[in-house]
Amino acid sequence: MYTHIFRPEGALLDTPENQSAISSPQTLAQAQITGKILEARVSMCDSSHNLWVELPCMKGMIPREEGAIGIAEGELRDIALIARVGKPVCFIVLRIETDEDGNALAILSRRAVQEQCQSQFLAALIPGDIIEARVTHLEPFGAFVDIGCGIASMIPIDAISVSRIAHPSDRFTVGQCIRVIIRGVQGKRICLSHKELLGTWEENAALFHVGETTTGVVRSVEKYGVFIELMPNLAGLAELRQPVEIGQRCSVYIKALIPEKLKVKLILVDVCEQSTKAAPLHYFYHENHIDKWVFTPEGSGKYIETVFDGVLV
Repeated sequence: MYTHIFRPEGALLDTPENQSAISSPQTLAQAQITGKILEARVSMCDSSHNLWVELPCMKGMIPREEGAIGIAEGELRDIALIARVGKPVCFIVLRIETDEDGNALAILSRRAVQEQCQSQFLAALIPGDIIEARVTHLEPFGAFVDIGCGIASMIPIDAISVSRIAHPSDRFTVGQCIRVIIRGVQGKRICLSHKELLGTWEENAALFHVGETTTGVVRSVEKYGVFIELMPNLAGLAELRQPVEIGQRCSVYIKALIPEKLKVKLILVDVCEQSTKAAPLHYFYHENHIDKWVFTPEGSGKYIETVFDGVLV
């Protein structure tokens, strides 16, 4: 599906092609000639904020200014380099020289790869394009993701799924590979969405039938009932018949599916266990572009849509 070379960091690390290229001084020199994008894991960030990477054949160093776009200009803080220790980074080989002890030393650049990624891949994206991403860290307001070569973007919490969550960790885990949609561009910032890939109300409801008993996760407890998520884009309301807590997994009986009202009526059967991690994602849309997404069924009293026209509100 992904034919371009600008992948989230870590995608190339264990591939045979990458491992072969970093395995010997000869293959590394050939990679320098061709400008091949490689990956290795950072072992140390020294006191000058140079990154040292693990190469099988020689020492490898990414000088501070080559560590990322914006470091040399002061637009990105050095903590962004420190945070790469123990993690994969992409780079090209600038040159191979000898250090003060006479050992071979590969001088590498991550910044140059990021510049290529921006100009050759990200700059060509349009609203509605769907790309891969890797979750890098989670904050209460959204999920930060790597959309290519360590370049970061963010999915706001309200764009992660239709079903409301208390924190992005309810849906994602750090290191998880996901798909994201380009909503638009604001200056240098690429705005993302995710919920449209998780299916319409009808697509999600079709996985369930009246009379079935299944499990769900408590997302909200109100005076008039408890909202229980069956799928990230489908939740139902049950009467509060016993004490429950947000995040608990429950068994529920499906009493009714009402598409014209976007309602799922549930009966709370029992509390199962505390949810400890986000469930695997089920994507309903697998193409590489979407122009418009309509969540609500035809004839519904509500109309919920997303139009990927680049207009950000």
